[in-house]
Amino acid sequence: MTPSFLPVGDRALLLQVSEIIDAAANKRIIAFAEMLRTKCPAGITEIVPTYGSLLVCYEPEVIRGAALEAHLRGLWHSYADEGAIGRLWHVPCLYGGEVGQDLQELADLKGCSADDLITMHCGAEYRVYMIGFAPGFAYLGGLPKPLHTPRLRVPRQYIPAGAIGIGGQQASINSVAGPSGWRFIGWTPWRNFDPSRSPPFLFHAGDRIRFRPVGADEARDIADQVASGALSPEPEEGDTA
Repeated sequence: MTPSFLPVGDRALLLQVSEIIDAAANKRIIAFAEMLRTKCPAGITEIVPTYGSLLVCYEPEVIRGAALEAHLRGLWHSYADEGAIGRLWHVPCLYGGEVGQDLQELADLKGCSADDLITMHCGAEYRVYMIGFAPGFAYLGGLPKPLHTPRLRVPRQYIPAGAIGIGGQQASINSVAGPSGWRFIGWTPWRNFDPSRSPPFLFHAGDRIRFRPVGADEARDIADQVASGALSPEPEEGDTA
């Protein structure tokens, strides 16, 4: 993978290796970002991995953009680590209902039953490609191809936190309430983002996710435990990154 470097204003540099959703490129980007964080050159202020690129913010008073590009280019070609296997989370999901309002319409669109659609959705393993858009919002790759669906022409003005969505070939877990043009098929009682928790974000780029169907009573019980602090979601034992 040969990266291209693009200036982003006078305080950031974009290292780009792919313009499509590509798991290998994403693994390399995330591994490189982790290496930079542990061996951060002077002047770098923030490192933001995305699907196929890495935004590196810097202080021009400490390091110039051309010098930073040369430094990153050398590191990239000398660093061959493809990264560790991400943590595995089994995320409880209440399919359908008020939040999963598009479940039946999507099933009709795909020519299958709602149960068949749920089986496809929870039978896949997803990769957290990046965190962005909103605090803790997880962009997920790995959505089965039969479930790929364009976004709505007119976005809804309110979708609650925890909503499980589909947008094009991506899946998602909403971290905060807000407008969205994605289609939603369920809801998780977990909280992706909780500013009172340390760390506040539940998922990291590179994590793996499987959805576990739950009923309304179990979802309500989990939500109560999370809200009271009695339950703190954890990844599967032995699968930490």
